[in-house]
Amino acid sequence: MGEEVLQVQMLGGFSVTWNGISIAGGPKQRESQFVYLLQLLLHYRREGVSRNLLEEVLFGEREVDNVHHSLRSTLYNARKRLRQAGLPDTDYILQKEGIFYWTDQIPVQEDAEAFEQACRKAEEETDPEQKLRSLLDTCYHYGGEFLPRQLGFIWIAQEARRYQMLYFSCVEQAVELLRDRQDWEEMERLGRCVSQNSPFGDWEVITMEALTSMGRLEEARKLYDDTVSSYMQEQGVRPSRRLRELLDRMGTQMNHGYAALDTIQSELKQTDEEERGGYLCSWPVFEGIYHTVRRMMERGGMSVYLMICTVVDSKGNPMQDGAALEELTGRLEQAICRSVRHADAVVKYGKGQYLVLLVNITLEDCAIVQKRIDEQFLTGRQRTGVRYYVNVVSCPEER
Repeated sequence: MGEEVLQVQMLGGFSVTWNGISIAGGPKQRESQFVYLLQLLLHYRREGVSRNLLEEVLFGEREVDNVHHSLRSTLYNARKRLRQAGLPDTDYILQKEGIFYWTDQIPVQEDAEAFEQACRKAEEETDPEQKLRSLLDTCYHYGGEFLPRQLGFIWIAQEARRYQMLYFSCVEQAVELLRDRQDWEEMERLGRCVSQNSPFGDWEVITMEALTSMGRLEEARKLYDDTVSSYMQEQGVRPSRRLRELLDRMGTQMNHGYAALDTIQSELKQTDEEERGGYLCSWPVFEGIYHTVRRMMERGGMSVYLMICTVVDSKGNPMQDGAALEELTGRLEQAICRSVRHADAVVKYGKGQYLVLLVNITLEDCAIVQKRIDEQFLTGRQRTGVRYYVNVVSCPEER
């Protein structure tokens, strides 16, 4: 029978188990001084934790009459709880010259430490084939962000950033080796894995590059559109330069073959005729239409307005997340598309928000459009509504 080890999870969450029995943490356990104490002592078990850091984390800005006495009480209760949990009877927490240590009588296996060791080993590997295998294995077994529920603590935020940088370094090294080998299938797999582990970090670029290199351009383009829409709706951010540059490279690789102009126009027309009402599109398409329309305005005679529509509650405040907002957002989308003209572009800008580009219209007509949307959206006893803001679109300044 092997040596008994205290299993500690720090990546993607926190848990401590001994012989299959939960000691602390887990998805249902609340945060407590016992949890904070174990996180510090187990993670810094070799270098130890200073009294000042322990007291800062455990008590913070709370009004405590005697902090030293409170710390002694917390340590006493922790020792008692560990003993009751079934750990071998020993002095779990040691103190030496104001530094607190976890006892070496109970060995610890921590996933964050194992991950860091795997990263260092992969980086030091000199054989390219073995290096790639080690890097990929490390990337695929990354457990997630370091203690994600406690990022408010400075020490945790710093460690989370450090482990994240280690992870990103392994990913970038693996991508470089895969690119050299032109192993696009593995590169696609890695890109999807990293995008899931670290959302909103532009890692979709890896997957798009792999798809493009394999000639799967339509999949790459769809992933781009989905990514940009997700970033806009969840984070309110525009696509990064990396994403836009990749889209440009994808455009140069599009190869439709030779065809007569009538055939090309017929294919474009088929898609267009299927749509009725406003043109609902993705953010990249909407952005392109906006800039095209502004350039066309230089010829004069065109009046264009940008309108934002937001779902609001009975007090006029933007609706918060929830099932009701999802349902109202869908209804607002239908109401807008039915109320605007075929040439007007519509895009979902955020949760409960849509942008509409109204072309060849007056400010008075914008109010008529808003009335149409309200008629489509509002029901008899509905307490929610739509708030509108309209700005005129101006011509680009001549250079």
